[in-house]
Amino acid sequence: MTLLIAVHFGVGLLAPLLLRRLRGRAFFLLALAPLAAFVWTLAQGPAVLAGEVLTEGFRWIPALGVDVSFRVGLLQWVLVLVVSGIGALVLFYCRWYFGDEDPPTRTGAVLVAFAGAMTGLVTSDDLIGLYVFWELTTVFSYLLVGHNPTFAANRRAALTALVVTTTGGLAMLVGIVLLAVRYDSYSLSRVLEGAAASGVDSPLVVVAVLLVLVGALSKSALVPFHFWLPGAMAAPTPVSAYLHAAAMVKAGVYLVAVLAPVFGGTPGWRPVLLTLGAATMLLGGWRALRQYDVKVLLAYGTVSQLGFLVVLMGIGTRAAALGGLALLVSHALFKATLFLVVGIVDHSAGTRDLRKLAGVGRAMPVVAVAAAVAGASMAAVPPTLGFVAKEAGFESLTYLVAHGDGDGTGWPVLPAVLLTAALTAGSALTTAYTLRFWWGTFTSTAKQAYVDADGAEEDVRPHHPVPRGFAAAPVLLAALGLAGGFVGPRLTEAFGGYVAQFAVGEESHGLALWHGFSVPLLLSALALAGGVLLFWQRHLIARAQSTFPAVLEAEEAYQKTMRGVDRLAVEVTAVTQRGSLPIYLGAILLVVIALPGGALLVLRDWPAGVRAFDTPAQVLVGVIMVVAAFLAATSRGRLRAVLLASVTGYGVAVLFLLHGAPDLALTQTLVETVTLVVFALVLRKLPKYFTSRPLQASRWWRLVVAVTAGAVVSLIGLVAAGARVATPVSADFPEAASTFGYGDNIVNITLVDIRAWDTLGEIAVLVVAATGVASLIFLRSRYAALPTRPDAGPRPRAGTGGAGRTTWLRGGETLSPLRRSIIFEVVTRVLFPVMVVVSVYLLIAGHNAPGGGFAGGLVAGMALVIRYLAAGSRELDEAAPVDAGRVLGAGLVLAGLSALAPLPFGGRILQSYDIGVDFGRLAEVVTPLGPLPLLGSPHLVTSVFFDVGVYLVVIGVMLDLARSLGSGIDQHEAEDRAPVPQAGLHARAATSARPVPAAAGREIVR
Repeated sequence: MTLLIAVHFGVGLLAPLLLRRLRGRAFFLLALAPLAAFVWTLAQGPAVLAGEVLTEGFRWIPALGVDVSFRVGLLQWVLVLVVSGIGALVLFYCRWYFGDEDPPTRTGAVLVAFAGAMTGLVTSDDLIGLYVFWELTTVFSYLLVGHNPTFAANRRAALTALVVTTTGGLAMLVGIVLLAVRYDSYSLSRVLEGAAASGVDSPLVVVAVLLVLVGALSKSALVPFHFWLPGAMAAPTPVSAYLHAAAMVKAGVYLVAVLAPVFGGTPGWRPVLLTLGAATMLLGGWRALRQYDVKVLLAYGTVSQLGFLVVLMGIGTRAAALGGLALLVSHALFKATLFLVVGIVDHSAGTRDLRKLAGVGRAMPVVAVAAAVAGASMAAVPPTLGFVAKEAGFESLTYLVAHGDGDGTGWPVLPAVLLTAALTAGSALTTAYTLRFWWGTFTSTAKQAYVDADGAEEDVRPHHPVPRGFAAAPVLLAALGLAGGFVGPRLTEAFGGYVAQFAVGEESHGLALWHGFSVPLLLSALALAGGVLLFWQRHLIARAQSTFPAVLEAEEAYQKTMRGVDRLAVEVTAVTQRGSLPIYLGAILLVVIALPGGALLVLRDWPAGVRAFDTPAQVLVGVIMVVAAFLAATSRGRLRAVLLASVTGYGVAVLFLLHGAPDLALTQTLVETVTLVVFALVLRKLPKYFTSRPLQASRWWRLVVAVTAGAVVSLIGLVAAGARVATPVSADFPEAASTFGYGDNIVNITLVDIRAWDTLGEIAVLVVAATGVASLIFLRSRYAALPTRPDAGPRPRAGTGGAGRTTWLRGGETLSPLRRSIIFEVVTRVLFPVMVVVSVYLLIAGHNAPGGGFAGGLVAGMALVIRYLAAGSRELDEAAPVDAGRVLGAGLVLAGLSALAPLPFGGRILQSYDIGVDFGRLAEVVTPLGPLPLLGSPHLVTSVFFDVGVYLVVIGVMLDLARSLGSGIDQHEAEDRAPVPQAGLHARAATSARPVPAAAGREIVR
């Protein structure tokens, strides 16, 4: 399972390249990933149906008991078949939906990745892993719904779905942690086993389960979270067919289904799920009857059906579990079919409006038949799978009414009767909106029933035939939904393993087309008859819809809430964020003085035997740093203040060196140098002097705060170091560096091995910071804003020039003579390759000697910055003709892949291996002077690939800073210096296009 999920993400990474090269045909290759998952899962069918549970996993965070583990029982097996099978068909369908002209590279990639995340969600046995996959589906859904960010509707719908489902996911995370704390495990199967053994024995478990249900209800779009799903129809139709019919919205239903056998008796479980589920079914069905966009109509139908599904899964009886699982499969089949049909109609006719469509049934009879079969299954018309599933659901309701408290659910008779009536009414609404959908889409006279008050709409008929491959996916899904009705007994037997997990309720009579005359059959007949009556009297329904008293809709309440939050944020920001850096810094330092400083005042046991210093050199460096800091604070010139502040940074490097830490000293020196360069680049846009000087009293107040804060922090460090009673973990680092990291440089091994998770997070932060800096300078993209090099014929090689001149750096030719320094160019020409070689050396040698990817990246980045300082932005482009964002992305991806690489070989994430090569006799050669190394015995530690990723990220950050704060500011200054045409000329140019003589005799064309 791990490999299958990784294949999905790998194919997703390759998808943009495939789509650019192969155009629409690439979707056939993308469909292979979910198809492989479908075939593998289908092959496990005999074992799973026999009661076997497939497991797979490895340790992730052993200290927290968090593993990457997967578990495939019957429920998971069914869900994986649904997710992978429909996912493959949807990608196959995309070949014709998107065509070859401009295939959406991001949509195709994210769709495959979503399939992998959804597969991981339904098979994960680790609760943290389940939550990670849960949020991945949320993020991927956001990207898919907002596939075209130029439209406000897409942005708004994507953000709404993201906020609602993420809020529910955060509540679910709290519930997951509470369950893990109570049952001492993050394993889902162990939590269920523990709950089954001990029962719901504490209010903590009740709260945890209800919080998990909040996440499930928000994901499956139940009231009051239902409003995000219709808005998400802004996504392309294949996305809606997959995410909002067969996959994402099923995540919440799956969570309810997997918890129901054990937690179905939890206080609040049935009142919440059954009440909200029934309300959702009625509301969704009622709203569907007022829609003219057939895609939105199906979206509200999906909301309605999800309510029915949650009710059946939430009842918690054997009969309801059988009906719920059958309805889950049936809904995925018929709703995916109908969405794909809508995509074909929209693609062919150019509209989804019921009032405009005409002649669609005659133009595409095969599609119309597939829609009719799927619609029949949605309306529960025999002999479809939808009919047998819904009848099984009605059977569970009759048991609930007949037995009441006696069936083990504790559900009184009267609420059971009301629930049955509500679901029957909801089924009648389902039949009505099904007829509205099919009649309005495929019949020629349908538009007469949907005329607006403004008059009749113009007919829109399909203007091109439907390719057979385009219709293949919906036809196949509709056929499966029809065939499922005839194999009810086999499905009953297959689903028995899941049904047997429930301890309450009577056994169902099973899935079958005929059980004789019974109450469930009567309820089905009433629903069908009621639906036909509602459709027949649709004019009255439309009038009732328009005259129904207006109430506050959920979406409107959400929008008002978001506007209120925005307004509150503005008000709070206006009070707390005054735009004054001294105020911000002063507030932070005052808190530091008040809280930790107050604790120091009541401290009784102060550390004894404190050494002031080890060598006099430390005192000398410390005094220099203090003097430099004081002068920097009192300096009026900005550049002088920056230079003095850098003295304190270099002083820290010297202290590291005095303590015997050359690696830290090297890194600190490089970081301080980079900081100094960045300051120098920024200072070009600032005044030379600090113009606003604080008042005398304010200056003394700031001095007191600064000195006090420094004293408090120093004393805290002293007390914290002296209060240590346990051996620090760093004491084991030297041994771990040798045996665990296979190296001698403890600092570098700590970064890339022992604390590699921290480093991975830090380089991700570097990428975000560099992107933020670039976004402040470049409004659209990094690459588009780069200055282009002039193409004026062949250019001389560096080192030669025309007319006997020597060109040391090509970019220098574009600079003004006043800005050029030949000495600087010559030194740079010599220094640049040396610095690059040194950076590579630091990268390779850093595992056993001072250096590493971070230090090497800083040296290489400084080499690029020197090229810019010597010859300007054009020279920087000569040195690095690549987009900085790509370098950043490549480094981050390489670091991530190197972290995951040990998994296929049975290792753990970020585990290092030492790969050595023994050349035997070729390792050395014997000479009269003694043995000399020939090939030696080289060895490679795999963490070097992670270090290379860090190296690339640091280079990308430096390149981004050089282009943003260097080239970008140069470009802005050039634009500021450019002459601005006179306003009068522009004004006259708008009214005249005739040649007008200029004052100097030139002819200016207006």
